[in-house]
Amino acid sequence: MSDTCIIIPARFKSSRFPGKPLVKLLNKSMILRVAELACKTMKKEDIYIATDDDKIEREIIDNGFQCIKTLQKAITGTDRVALASENLNYKFFINIQGDEPLVDPKDIQKCINYKKKFPHYVINGYCYVGKNEKVISRNIPKLVTDKNDNLLYISRAIIPAQKENKSNHFKNFKKQVCIYGFTKNELRKFHSYGRKTNLEEMEDIEILRFLELGMKVKMFKCKEGSLAVDVPSDVKKVEKELLKKNI
Repeated sequence: MSDTCIIIPARFKSSRFPGKPLVKLLNKSMILRVAELACKTMKKEDIYIATDDDKIEREIIDNGFQCIKTLQKAITGTDRVALASENLNYKFFINIQGDEPLVDPKDIQKCINYKKKFPHYVINGYCYVGKNEKVISRNIPKLVTDKNDNLLYISRAIIPAQKENKSNHFKNFKKQVCIYGFTKNELRKFHSYGRKTNLEEMEDIEILRFLELGMKVKMFKCKEGSLAVDVPSDVKKVEKELLKKNI
């Protein structure tokens, strides 16, 4: 048995896009697309979808994947992963968000490699905000790191920001890619806090809970072009990229 598994959290009642995991992207549900991407890195027997919804469970099981039903009171996707991990016997847990249908399987493997190399860090992916994306968008979490790619802060605001607007203003903004690596103890510490931390609540970015609880987060560079489906208007953008990449 592998020492690593993938857990994909999928909540039906998303505040910004209800029913999002089951939205069709070129006639295939988004959650199924993400699960199939995971299969390019890991055996199907080590991939789990964690959900509280019967319709998502049926979609997953009908397509031959494993589903773990979790409590509806899970307040974030990472809390849902923590709940799902409790009865699984693995050393490392890779979390791929169910709204990342363009994630590169090589980046999933990279996350696994980073977690094994840096077992005492929470691992998270990033890439640069694309030319066709609006850095001002509140749907894109921007982040800053130190010289060793350790996470300093992440925000829906534009960071880093300059005191004055200059003609040669900063352009290479980093954005979060929702691939994570955890141990069970890290997930337990996160979930046992029982509520969102102050900055997590303010920014609505769950990785902040790890920082606020004193855990270190190491970021790794992902392939450019990752687009998440946060709101309904993202569907056409993602479908365009799927066609371009022939996925």
